[in-house]
Amino acid sequence: MNGTLMVNGLAGLLIVTSLLVTGARNTAQAARLYALQSFVLVLIFLALAVSHDAHELYWWGVSAFITKVVLVPVIMLRALGPLPQTEELPGVLGPAWLVLVAAVIVGLSCYAVSSVQLAVVAQLKPALGVSLGHFLLGLVCIVSQRNILKQVFGYCLMENGAHLTLALLAYKAPELVEIGIATDAVFAVLIMVVLVRKIHHTLHTLDVRQLTALKG
Repeated sequence: MNGTLMVNGLAGLLIVTSLLVTGARNTAQAARLYALQSFVLVLIFLALAVSHDAHELYWWGVSAFITKVVLVPVIMLRALGPLPQTEELPGVLGPAWLVLVAAVIVGLSCYAVSSVQLAVVAQLKPALGVSLGHFLLGLVCIVSQRNILKQVFGYCLMENGAHLTLALLAYKAPELVEIGIATDAVFAVLIMVVLVRKIHHTLHTLDVRQLTALKG
């Protein structure tokens, strides 16, 4: 299997892991699945580095492994894992509908990028379509879930989708820029974790519908 086929194949796994993260029953399970997805993303970076002879992506892969595979899941488990999650907060979309929506989103995303005329992604349009679809799936997770923790993971999915798009289109970016992009998720997650813990401490719930109590 050459580098291009490997990148496109691994990109497809991102969609599968996104559905698993969205359907996870608790924070621990979602964090581990997110770590798995981020590891797949690191493998895509390495495959791109080999196929495009882009040594910059090796540093990007290392920084992504440290931040996305290790730090972000650990932060989520340590800070949000202890919060009680006994409430039944099903999402707006059931599992079957979620799979259907994901299929439609990925199909439309691949169609949208089919007209892109860029030499750097001439053989990687499936992966580019998946990266766009992955971003939109993260958005779907945010708007369809009633559990605040699931919405935080929705943001993380969006960030991974944007990360893949940047890797496909700007794999020759300077290492410092790439490392900065890889570390932004850590600071964003830290801020959201603080907010989630504050909300739970104040309202004693993880149900986003109860946030109307914060209105002035």
